[in-house]
Amino acid sequence: MRKYIKFFMTGGLLILSIGCKKDLSLVNKSAYTYDTYFTSDAAINQAVIATYAGLLHTGLWAREWYYTFDLLGYDAKNNQPLVGDLLQLAQYNFGPDLDIMDENWSSLYQIIARANVVIDRAQNAWKPANATETTDQAQYIGEAKFLRAYAYFQLVNLYGRVPLHTQFIAQPTPAEINLPRSPVADVWALIEKDLQDAEKGLPVTYAAANYGRATQGAAVALLGKSYLYEKKWGQAQTELTKLTQAPFTYALAPVYNNLFDDPNQDSPTLNPETIFQVMNQQWTDWGIGNQYYLFGGQETWGGKATHSDRAQEYGFNDWSNVYITTTAVKAFTYPNPQNPSVNYVDPRAAFTFYGDAASGGQTQYCQQCSTGPVAYPYATKGYMWLKYEYYNKVSTFGGPQSGINGQVIRYADVLLMLAEAYIQQGNTGTQPLALINQVRSRPSVNAPLYTSLGSQTEAMIILMRERQLELTGEQSRYFDLIRWGIAKQTINAERQIEDGTQPFQDKNVLFPIPLAEKNANGTIAKDISGDWN
Repeated sequence: MRKYIKFFMTGGLLILSIGCKKDLSLVNKSAYTYDTYFTSDAAINQAVIATYAGLLHTGLWAREWYYTFDLLGYDAKNNQPLVGDLLQLAQYNFGPDLDIMDENWSSLYQIIARANVVIDRAQNAWKPANATETTDQAQYIGEAKFLRAYAYFQLVNLYGRVPLHTQFIAQPTPAEINLPRSPVADVWALIEKDLQDAEKGLPVTYAAANYGRATQGAAVALLGKSYLYEKKWGQAQTELTKLTQAPFTYALAPVYNNLFDDPNQDSPTLNPETIFQVMNQQWTDWGIGNQYYLFGGQETWGGKATHSDRAQEYGFNDWSNVYITTTAVKAFTYPNPQNPSVNYVDPRAAFTFYGDAASGGQTQYCQQCSTGPVAYPYATKGYMWLKYEYYNKVSTFGGPQSGINGQVIRYADVLLMLAEAYIQQGNTGTQPLALINQVRSRPSVNAPLYTSLGSQTEAMIILMRERQLELTGEQSRYFDLIRWGIAKQTINAERQIEDGTQPFQDKNVLFPIPLAEKNANGTIAKDISGDWN
């Protein structure tokens, strides 16, 4: 997979055509076309890699994904430098004309378009020459179906009913381009089918050169997560349980923060917890451009690098655009599970944020710098992010080119989702208790274990808190609050205490359909209520 992409497929097509009114036109016989280029193992592989590259496009994991869901889930709050679209997100003061919404929608559909090219061409244009290529064919189609399912998973959760583009069409008609919105149930059905197919075609592991590609475990995890979001508790339990058994060998990373501060954490040997992640500078073939491309792409601004800008933009010693919320910080202090009359400060606080000793936050940085540890200046800075930073190694970054990979699904998340599947079925006994305690007993955490989960209501309160503490700053809480049906009361109650506002409105349960899509697709324009969704 470590090969440079020489092309990008706009809208899933690589078509060069020249037309004239007379027969004097010349045809470039060496030009790439959809029916002549995608006919080899190497070409289909490049198309798959280009589909992964969409994950680092604007609106997704290079920059906007972190901001959008950390801010909306109230894990993060704006510092004064935060302006424009991001400030509107922080204040829930946005509409369908917000650029980030359009970028999110467009990039997800670009992944879908590219995946459709892979699926169609791998099945219809490429004839594998041997058994190895036949195995590769199944893998490439599995990867494409996984990525298409991932994109539709995000779309259906964010926008509800959306158009279903499931085929590559070389010369689509206007009607085939401007599809109507499909029922939510139909979107979920496609997601389920794609992931079931992906499970069959994807390998359990890859050789080192291909670390980061979607595995069979990634398809199982996303399918289990999909069932959970659909409230299909029994199916979620069955699917997620697979990941705790052979042939899978996932385990909790012994050192919690190794997941979030090491640019080399893509190796399953070093990090057995990651199930699927968005790769950054370890793979230079997901998207090649200068490190400032997410701000407009001016080539004079910096050298080439694939990256996330989160470390620089969140970093207290760099741009310092956001704080971790006081609400999130306070969640790490709660009644001791083994002695509820005494408050306990969860050790994961020291891996999540910088703060003072009372809060449990990390009080030093630069522990591995040549200068030695430096005291964190919390008295003037407040609570700031440690997760996805590497200030333990450097005092400042110098550019938005973090090589720390973005965790999409990891084993701790799976264990907690599996525990929730049990609890939602009324089982609060030994199985969910053991799963929650397994996450708490990670060697670098060693939090006191629960002796029981109590009633279903009490068990869900414990489960919700565990997900908040374990996954703070991982763009999980917004989706959890939405699917649990408690986003409005939770966000507004927390915001009222912290900044005196109650910004979450009923309409915010879904994102607005982007204005650009409404203007381009008249079928969707007629189907939008209240200029929102």
